[in-house]
Amino acid sequence: MNIYDRTQVNMAFKDLTSRAVLLYDEWIKDADPRVEDWPLMSSLIPQTLIIGAYIYFVTSIGPRMMENRKPFDLKGIMAAYNFFMVLFSMYMCYEFLMSGWATGYSFQCDIVDYSRSPQALRMAWTCWLFYFSKFIELLDTIFFVLRKKNSQVTFLHVFHHSIMPWTWWFGVKFAAGGLGTFHALVNCVVHIIMYTYYGVSALGPAYQKYLWWKKHMTTIQLTQFIMVTFHISQFFIIKDCPYQYPIFLYIIWLYGVIFLILFLNFWFHAYTKGQRLPKTYQNGKALQNGHVKDKYH
Repeated sequence: MNIYDRTQVNMAFKDLTSRAVLLYDEWIKDADPRVEDWPLMSSLIPQTLIIGAYIYFVTSIGPRMMENRKPFDLKGIMAAYNFFMVLFSMYMCYEFLMSGWATGYSFQCDIVDYSRSPQALRMAWTCWLFYFSKFIELLDTIFFVLRKKNSQVTFLHVFHHSIMPWTWWFGVKFAAGGLGTFHALVNCVVHIIMYTYYGVSALGPAYQKYLWWKKHMTTIQLTQFIMVTFHISQFFIIKDCPYQYPIFLYIIWLYGVIFLILFLNFWFHAYTKGQRLPKTYQNGKALQNGHVKDKYH
């Protein structure tokens, strides 16, 4: 490539970058002004750096760091973490209910309330808490790496934990409320159950007798995705639903359908056809040394 060609390429790249920046600036003007000064909400850069560092650690530097080390014994830390997540999920569930889902939402065409009323602000703040919880959940994968459970650090697991905070930044930034938050409420309920299971499991073999309900965990996950998919599907049936950002509903619907298919596929092979999965993926969870960890939560 000669100097003239390189100059043309550089000019084209600069022009494309300038257009992208202008488009972003125009688009961001429509963001919710109530959340502008909230932590991590002023720009995409902070969360991009956090998620990038997470991906780099769990896929590269972390496994290499642990290669010649013994696994960390994190039973106490993991038990405390899991029970904290139970309490945090219970609190978010309560706040979602009190800010809309139990105090006026119809479970049909619920639009975003952009006012500064106490209830509208409560819903927006609860959405931010849910968004922030997705960064806390990155510890799930970090614990896998520190315990040298690298087989559990799958592409799907890392992708799921990376994409959730990324997409929810846009949700909080533009649509903190309305029918697009139903899946967050359901997810909080599921996490109360799941993290309770993980917390009791982390306490050791003496508590295994209290985990008789592990066989129902896949059913709980399936129920979650079915509920979310059917709830969002209402938007495509109701003709005149004035929800402000339909693009988010398409993303939620697609996400629900993808994971519904994945879990139905597992259910079919594990229960209908009776095919025994490898030990590390029995009951839809990664099972090692008496500890259960789901790939998809």
